[in-house]
Amino acid sequence: MDMREVYVVAGSFVGFQLFFSCVSPVLSSNFTQGYGKLPPNKLNDWNSRLVSTVHALIVGLFCLYILWYDDAVNEDPVWGDPNMVKLNVAITCGYLFYDLVLLACNWSTMGDTFFVCHHLAALYAYGFVLTRGVLPYFANFRLISELSTPFVNQRWFFEALAYPRTHRLVVANGVAMAVVFFLVRIAVMPPYWAKVFGTFGTPAFERLGLAAQVAWIVSCICLDILNTIWMYKITRGCYKVITGKLRGGKVDSKKTNYMNNHTD
Repeated sequence: MDMREVYVVAGSFVGFQLFFSCVSPVLSSNFTQGYGKLPPNKLNDWNSRLVSTVHALIVGLFCLYILWYDDAVNEDPVWGDPNMVKLNVAITCGYLFYDLVLLACNWSTMGDTFFVCHHLAALYAYGFVLTRGVLPYFANFRLISELSTPFVNQRWFFEALAYPRTHRLVVANGVAMAVVFFLVRIAVMPPYWAKVFGTFGTPAFERLGLAAQVAWIVSCICLDILNTIWMYKITRGCYKVITGKLRGGKVDSKKTNYMNNHTD
């Protein structure tokens, strides 16, 4: 790993921590009246999700730029010039380290085993990108999924502020979340795996070695399983809202299991 990527990972870790501790409380207090009325555990979750949204917008938009304009990566998905991708991946790795520390320090209120598995799988795979510069196209393609995170976080914000789940803004965000989540995490699976299978048996694939091949394939399978589980939960929640099966427009906390999303 070049020192540039080390600095980006470390800088992202510190930057997201500062945003969580200093920037988010100030912004949220000034722009959201109900923020100051939240209990301490929800304040931490709120600040965490605002950081998550900022991270998602940065890397998601950067990801689209690379997919559209980085010809070297698109022409050689396994060994193409990884410089821009490594920068984007380093930002994400810094965020993942920050979020793992945050989850560990607040496990009783924010802990989520699925998310720990998600983060560790992503870090394991992204480590090969940063250290060897391999698989830039595929690493960047996975980051498309971040574009759904702001909608997931916004749903939680509405819930924390006690918006009825039948409120038009909540319903609109829920439908948008389900659509975007499907597009960037589920609908992209067939073309992604077609591209993956297209590399099997090629000299470029053989040059990777077994360790990188296993990290790449296994981590992607794990992430797609998690995305499918989350898509199922989101679809159920969206269906309940649209069909009006919530009790008086309020959340049935005994039956509704919300996805805990600090990234993706």
